[in-house]
Order: sequence, then structure tokens, then C-alpha cells
Amino acid sequence: MEETRLLRLLFVTSLLSGSTHQASLKMSPDSSQLFKDKFVSLRCEEDGSSDGWTVTRNTTTRTRTQCGADWGRKAASSCTISYIVPRDSGVYWCESTEGAASTSINITVSGGAVILQSPVLPVMEGDDVTLTCTTKTSNLSADFYKDGSFIRTEPTGHMTIRHVSRSDEGLYKCHIREHGESPPSWITVTGKPATTTSPSAPCHPPVSVWSIVLAILCSLFPLVPLVLLVLQLRRLISRKPKGNYLPVSMEMAPPTQAEQGLDDEYDDVMAAVTTEHHL
Repeated sequence: MEETRLLRLLFVTSLLSGSTHQASLKMSPDSSQLFKDKFVSLRCEEDGSSDGWTVTRNTTTRTRTQCGADWGRKAASSCTISYIVPRDSGVYWCESTEGAASTSINITVSGGAVILQSPVLPVMEGDDVTLTCTTKTSNLSADFYKDGSFIRTEPTGHMTIRHVSRSDEGLYKCHIREHGESPPSWITVTGKPATTTSPSAPCHPPVSVWSIVLAILCSLFPLVPLVLLVLQLRRLISRKPKGNYLPVSMEMAPPTQAEQGLDDEYDDVMAAVTTEHHL
């Protein structure tokens, strides 16, 4: 018993030690493109906790530098950039003290007049995604492009892609006349996680002919012991007696002549006795 408990404890411990914790990087505002001189907040999150993670980045000038070294202001696992500039463009991710890393995001800081606001994180397959082409002052009519090919013109500067699929993944940009063109941004589409269904109970399968039959059998199952008992009683009652027993006949054989003579003499004696008694 003690050995079994010890083996179970070692098994659970190995599972816990082999598990990995994955953090995610949250950004505000949630846009892959930003105008320069904007305030940006980056935060590492891990199952509601943010301890032990630091925002790290790669830019065109330096690689794998952490927040607080020569850029940004670090507070626990958060990082803020008060005035972001084009040289802050790059790849950002969360890194733990043990060397684990989260998924990365791309940030583009534009010094131009037009940007394309798109989700920073990958888009889930089947969801809707809205792309916004904007200037520093307002949203105007804009032309949208994917992988260099023209898609359509939106008068309000907003383009919504309904029920995105893997084919919608690509490099997007927009153009506003008399203002210019936005930098390109890559939109990633990920598949939805597989959903698991719990197995149906034996007596409650999906509705079908076989399910109806199985439901009837399940409802009759409690009567099986009673049926077996009745059959056993009938078998005991109908069982023939064992041994060399002769059948008893209710018919009487006729008397022989000797027996008949004795009967007649008995009658004569009884008659004589009766006569003497009366005299």
C-alpha cells in the first residue's frame, strides 16, 4: 500500500515538473501600427499572474534588449513607452528568468500620415476582423490591398472580413488619396482549438433506432432478476418425483368367489343374531 502511494506521488510530481507555463503579451492600444509620439503599454500575463516575466524586443538596431535597459519604463512585468518613435519598430515578446518565451508581436511605428490599424495578436479562424485605415485626424475613404492586390474601396475607411479563414492570411495595407499609403502589416489566422465531447452514457445514446432499442433494454434490465426467479420456480414445480414409486389406482378389483362366500356367511350370522335379540 505504501509503495503504491509512493509511485502515485512520483507520477504526479513528474507531471507537474514537466508542465510548462506560457505567458502572453498584451498591448494597449491594440494595433500593430502606431503613429509616432503615442503612449504604449505592454504587459506580460500568465494565467492571471505576471510575476517573473520581462518584455523583450528585437529592432533594426539592437537585438534581445529588455525593457528598462535603454528603452521603456519597467514596472514588475509591465513596460510603458511614453513617446514611441519609428526606431521602436520591431518584434516584442515576454521572456522569463528561466529563458521561456511567449509568442511575439510585430509593432510598426509610422512617421507618415496614414496607418492601418489591425489586430496585434493572431485572429481566430471563423471570427470577424476589422481593418481601419486612418489619418491622425479622421477616417476617410480608403483603398485596401492584400499581398499587393487591390481588394475594394471603403468610404468610411473600415473594412470588415467576415468569418476569416486561412486564405485571408497575408500582408495588408491601405491608401488614402491625397494623404498617402500605410505601412504593410501581416495578419495571422489560427485554427480554433479542437473541442472534446464527453462520451454519452450507455443508456442515453444519440437519438436513433439503436438508441431506442438500447433505451428499452436499459429500462427492462431491472426486471431480469424477477424473470429468472419465476422461471426457476416453474422449473421446480414441473419437476417429476424421483424413485421407484408405483402409481396408486382408485379402481377396486371385483371380489373373488371365496370372498363372496365369506360375505354371505357373515350376512347369515348377523341375521340370526338379530332374530334372537328380538325374541
